[in-house]
Amino acid sequence: MNKNTLIKELKSIGICEGMELEVHSSLSSFGYVEGGAETVIEALMECVGENGSIFMPALRLGPPMKLTDEDQDMGITVKIKVLPEDALRTDMGIIADTFRRRTDVITGKGIIRTSGWGLHAGEAAKGGLDHVIHNGGKALLLGVDIYKLTAMHYMEDILPKEISDIFAPNEEVCRKYPADQWFVETGEPPVKPWYTIQDMAYKKGMIRDGYIGVCKYMFFDIWDVVSLYRKELEKNPFKLYGLEC
Repeated sequence: MNKNTLIKELKSIGICEGMELEVHSSLSSFGYVEGGAETVIEALMECVGENGSIFMPALRLGPPMKLTDEDQDMGITVKIKVLPEDALRTDMGIIADTFRRRTDVITGKGIIRTSGWGLHAGEAAKGGLDHVIHNGGKALLLGVDIYKLTAMHYMEDILPKEISDIFAPNEEVCRKYPADQWFVETGEPPVKPWYTIQDMAYKKGMIRDGYIGVCKYMFFDIWDVVSLYRKELEKNPFKLYGLEC
């Protein structure tokens, strides 16, 4: 796989000049790419051009760590280290990490950050993904699925407290793992609700998918899909999360 092939394939699935893109990716899903992550980034940039924008996750989070017996006794289900602002590698993947370190990319502050390039790059520092979600942006998932789509979290301001409390660590956990140093969850729902939304979106014909070489892609209008999630949260969030009696 080389840049010219990538550009041709990306254009064939609908990536075009002036587009606003939220991209999540796994470089390894492509197999071998000549030039690695930088080649994928440059191909995306050439497709959307200087009048388009690209947004990628820049969360300062490492990979999930193995839980100790004590962690499990405390009910911890996820334990992730918060990384320094200048960490070279994160759990966002080598494409997103390489994108973030470019001099022509703007990255927001804090732990839950977004990086942006192009005409509206500055929006990444102002509101994360707000701009691309509410201005006709598209999502491109390369080798990953909906559980990497950060925009979904932007709908969770209406998540009932009874559900959010499932994940929220108690005081004992917070003392052991301070929030400025760790991302910790202490529970999980009986079902994976985002997969329900992904299935609904497929049935409604909202998601286009296929392969770029051996890399599975998903391509769709961000608002179409995340608004499905919001509607389900408004209608019956407990059923969506498998918590309905």
